[in-house]
Parts: sequence; structure tokens; C-alpha cells
Amino acid sequence: IGEWTLPGARFPLEMARDADVGSNSLLTYQVTSSPYFSLPLKESPDGSKQPELVLERALDREKQSSFELVLTAVDGGAPPRSGTVQVRVNVTDANDNAPAFSKSVYEARVAENLPAGSLVLRVQATDADAGSNGQVSYSFSNVPGAISALFTVDSESGEIRTAGPLDFEEKNKYVFSLEARDGGGLVSHCKVQIDVTDENDNAPEITILLLSSPVPEDAPVGTVVALLNVEDPDSGENGQVSCELSGEAPLSIRPELVLAKALDREEAAFHELVLRAMDGGDPARTGTARIRVTVLDANDNAPVFSQAEYTVRVPEDIPVGSVLVTLTATDADEGLYGHVKYS
Repeated sequence: IGEWTLPGARFPLEMARDADVGSNSLLTYQVTSSPYFSLPLKESPDGSKQPELVLERALDREKQSSFELVLTAVDGGAPPRSGTVQVRVNVTDANDNAPAFSKSVYEARVAENLPAGSLVLRVQATDADAGSNGQVSYSFSNVPGAISALFTVDSESGEIRTAGPLDFEEKNKYVFSLEARDGGGLVSHCKVQIDVTDENDNAPEITILLLSSPVPEDAPVGTVVALLNVEDPDSGENGQVSCELSGEAPLSIRPELVLAKALDREEAAFHELVLRAMDGGDPARTGTARIRVTVLDANDNAPVFSQAEYTVRVPEDIPVGSVLVTLTATDADEGLYGHVKYS
């Protein structure tokens, strides 16, 4: 009997036979008491009675898939004799149950840059129906192409796996819908939320926005030499950057690059240094930038004679215009600042 059968439906049963005659062969029937079935007797013109099962209430195969009844035939003799037969009623399935997910929302956290094919999570839906009506297949439900390019869903197992590389810096959360469909076409839906966690996959990047070079050697301490921009697109400690300078240079980071002590072109005409940025990941990633600062001369050196005093002895009759002595003075500055005149 199909579970969709309406109450009141009648199902004739086989009549019993009795070899006696007369009242000894007149049969009446009884059936095991059940709230689902009754046994009204329909009398034929010849006086025989046809046993019929009548469905009294709606069936639900998912609650009870079969019934065991005993049909008893009793003759009219004295004493009466009886015979029994077992009646098994099997309830056949109707597709009256949609698949049901174990959760309305499935959540997972995965690290970025997982290899393609990595398992993210598994959804599960059950269907109380039998046969193909209870067989569930899974698929995406109206998702954009960007989702199907990054994830796959196994139609049989419900496993969601990566199909392409996830990038936390590009997008750190994906929310989409899945559907479960049974063999009869009934559908249910669930939501999937996947949070992408950050990996330290980006090194700090240093950009020199402004570099003042050459720098006058008489520039005061604290003069800004360079404006810097240091970025790391990672999050948390992976994106926290510290900077340091390597090389002998009178500069410091505040975070601008500034003079930390006075310059002296005569001591060093230029300074080459490496700016190193390190993030807080484990292991840490670094970025570097090379900076060359040229020192512009200032007239901070006076000429210096080779001797502090020159003593010359000459005869009194030396001719006018004779060279008495050659004086030499040098100036450590360059260009016009280092050009020396005598008077």
C-alpha cells in the first residue's frame, strides 16, 4: 500500500474455504486489532462474506514501514473451528520528505595558499525516504563564477575542496549556498562560510617617496633626508614591520630618514646605506632598499699655509722682482670654496 493512499481505501483479501456444508461452512472473519485497519465484511448474494481491509488513517512509511496482521476465519459449527493466515502489509514510499542538512550554517577556517584539492569541510544531508527518493546529491546554489573557480563540491560525499589558491589579502571570507537534492527532485539549502586566515606570504615593501640628495654638510641635526613608505599587506604580527639601517651613516629613522649627527664632506663625500624592513612573522620576511646620500660642500674650512712662519735670507742687492720665497696654502673645501688667493 502506498503511503500516499487516502483513508477509506479498500483492499480485498482472499476468502477462506471450508469443506463442510450448511451452517458448518458459513464463515466469518476477524483481524488483529489495529488503529490503521478495519475489517468490515461485505456479504455476497450467495451469503458468503468477502473480507476486505479498509485503511482507517493516513500511513507514514518513515514512522512504520510494515504491519503484521492475523486474519482469522471462523465457521458456524458447534463447536466452531477456525483457521488463520498472516497478512503482511508493506508500505511503499512516497517522496514526501525533502533532504535535511545537519546544520543550517557550516563554518570553516582555512589558511591561505592551500594546495588545490585540499579538504575544507564536509556537509551532510539526510532524507528519510527510501530508494532513489532518499538518495541525496550536492551542488552549488546560484553562486558566482568566482566561488566555483576557488571551490568544488563533491556531489556524492558533500566534501568541499579548494580548486584554486586562496589569497587572504584579496579576500578573507567567502559565503555561499549549497543545495541537496533527492532523487524525486525535492531540494533543501544550507549556507557555507569559509574564513581565510593569513599566512606570512608577503615581504615588506619599501618605497622612497622623497630623497634630498645632495645634503649640505652644514645642514642641522634633525634635517629630513628622505620620506619613506613601508607596507606589508599581511595582517597581525605578519604585517607589523620594524626598520633598521645598516652601514656607517649619520642618519636615523623617526620614521623619516633624518640626520642624526653633523655631516663633514671632507671626511665622507657620500654615504651608502641599506634600509632593512622586517615583519613580525615566524619565520620573518624582509625587504630592503639601498640609499645613497651625497654631501654638498659648505665653506667650512679656511685656507691653511704649509708653514706657520717663513724665514728668508736675501742679499741686500737682490734685484727688484726677484722671487724671495713661494708660499703654499691649501683649502679642504671644493670648487670655489677651495680656490685660494693670496694678498
